[in-house]
Amino acid sequence: MPGRVCNNFLMSPNCLFVLQRILLVALVLVGSPFLLSGCGGGGGTAVIPTPVVPSPSIAATAQIGGAQLISIANTVAGATVYYTLDGSTPNANSLQYLAPFLITQSTTVNAITVSAATQSSVSTQSYTMNIPSGTLVWSEDFTNTTNANIQPDPAIWTYDAGATGYGNQELEDYCAWGSNIPPCTTANPNVYVGTDSALHIVALQPGASGTYTSARIRSQGLLSLPYGRIEARMMLPEGQGLWPAFWLLGNNYATVGWPACGELDVMEHVNAPVPDLILGSVHGSHYDGSQPYTVPGYSAAGWHIYGMIWSKGSVQYYVDSPSNIYATFTPAMAASQGGSWPFDSGYPSFMILNLAVGGTFPGSPDGSTPFPSQMIVDYVRLYTN
Repeated sequence: MPGRVCNNFLMSPNCLFVLQRILLVALVLVGSPFLLSGCGGGGGTAVIPTPVVPSPSIAATAQIGGAQLISIANTVAGATVYYTLDGSTPNANSLQYLAPFLITQSTTVNAITVSAATQSSVSTQSYTMNIPSGTLVWSEDFTNTTNANIQPDPAIWTYDAGATGYGNQELEDYCAWGSNIPPCTTANPNVYVGTDSALHIVALQPGASGTYTSARIRSQGLLSLPYGRIEARMMLPEGQGLWPAFWLLGNNYATVGWPACGELDVMEHVNAPVPDLILGSVHGSHYDGSQPYTVPGYSAAGWHIYGMIWSKGSVQYYVDSPSNIYATFTPAMAASQGGSWPFDSGYPSFMILNLAVGGTFPGSPDGSTPFPSQMIVDYVRLYTN
């Protein structure tokens, strides 16, 4: 009878059925994970809503020349972001977001967050640009307007630290800016932006023979560059066992490792002054290509520009002018060695600047090696192809 209260649940199945349905609706409304099955007058199962993963956010920061620096963020701890740049819908086989990246042409960025096999809806942003070839779109000028040495821009550069040999039995202990972990010391820093508005990477021999300190800085996780013409103006140290380098690794280094990520060596300089030469190289899985550059009268101890023209299906290296190309590498060259060509994977690359000391290549310093020795960088720049 309507309005009558159930005094005995076990003996009143119809009343129990009504109360159960009221409780079931309440539990579903508050998102309870429990399921209730009907009894007495009937039965049913609550449908649990699929967990919702928030979509990532896409942001752009304007750069010089009309380029944009793209950052993708998500709010789910431990989740992975995947993206595409061609307007297609991303999935777990798409590019993995690992660092902010520069875009220099009209692009539609689509991104998803994947967490515990559940993915978000697609976030999308489109950018329209018509940047002429040869336009300067990014530059690190190492500007210092103070009267003291300063830290390299922490928004661009981070550090490798320690003495691991780095796969080559190298002798240096890499020191980060501000490190006082012996043998590093802030009294004699190995890396700084000087009052001359140039980056200084300094190899030192503190204390006992056989102890060396230096620096290696990288833009990994902070900034990555796409196809384009990338160059740096540098003055290099010369001496037995010294190995300054300017190079790039694919952003997917963090997920696939080396050499599958691809390595682009814009400039490597070993030993000297005899022979005084530069190496331009590429490395991929089962593929190593290298070409030396030396001309009469060339000295790495003077200021020179070392550059790379990176485009789909091609990597070229030059000294002083993009018209002075001395090395070209292509996918066919990799295939001829039975190797892979990782440089068209879609992943941008992060930069590395370092000064190594000793190792299997190029050999150890000797009594003729000058310490301190400096690698000085005036600028690093990216132009559109």
